[in-house]
Amino acid sequence: MARRPSSEPITVRTAKVAEIDRLAAAMDRSRNYVVNEAIEQYLAANSWQIDRISEGMADARAGRTVPAAELFASIADEHGWPR
Repeated sequence: MARRPSSEPITVRTAKVAEIDRLAAAMDRSRNYVVNEAIEQYLAANSWQIDRISEGMADARAGRTVPAAELFASIADEHGWPR
């Protein structure tokens, strides 16, 4: 398989570029900084979510589940909410 360059151009909609530039100016940072921070945050949040979903599916397949009514009652009790 051919190696891809470690850096290559991407396309961003014009309206988004204006928003990025507004944020960059407000933060006194470069457009590149804002884009890379946004991508890092997006990847971290979505990786975390995918990991939790995978763990939950593995638990369900292994039979490690709690009936919804029992879970909701536990949450209500923990917060002092009426059931």
